[in-house]
Amino acid sequence: MIDWILNQDEVQEFGAFLLRLSIAIVLGGVLGVERQLRGRWAGIRTHMMVSLGAAIFTLAAITTAPNDSNEVTRVIQGIAAGIGFLGAGTILKLSTEIEVKGLTTASSIWLAAALGTVAGMGEYALATASGLMSVLVLVILRPLTKSVGKNNMTRKETTDDHETIQNM
Repeated sequence: MIDWILNQDEVQEFGAFLLRLSIAIVLGGVLGVERQLRGRWAGIRTHMMVSLGAAIFTLAAITTAPNDSNEVTRVIQGIAAGIGFLGAGTILKLSTEIEVKGLTTASSIWLAAALGTVAGMGEYALATASGLMSVLVLVILRPLTKSVGKNNMTRKETTDDHETIQNM
C-alpha cells in the first residue's frame, strides 16, 4: 500500500481516473435532475450510475488495451447496445391504442451512457458540450414540443403526474 502511495505514476493515474469518473457522475446527474424534477421513473441516481458504469467500462478498456483502438471500440459498442435494455425497461405501452410512455427517459439513459463513455475517454470538451446540449434539448425544447404537439395529439395528466400521449 505504501509503495502505491509513493509511486508518483500510480497517484497521477488515480487522479486521472477520479477526474474522469467524477465528470461522468456530474454529467449523468445533471440529466437525472431534469428527469427527477419531471417525476419520471429514472432519476438522478439512475442516470449517475449509468454514466459512471459506462465510464468504468471505457476506462477498463483503455487501461487493458491502451494501444488497441479496436478493443476500446468494441467496449463502446457493447455499452451502446447493452444500455438499450435498461432504457427499454422505462418504455411502456399502456393500452391497446397508440399510447407509449417513457421514450424520453429511455433516450436520456442512453445519453447518460454516452456521456459516461466520453468522460471515461478523457474527452472533457465533448462530454461537457454534449451534456449542455442534452439539458438544452430536455429543458428548453420541452415547451416547444408541447405547443407543436397540441395540433396532432391530446395530452392528459394521469393521477401520478406522468404525461400520457394518445394519437387521435
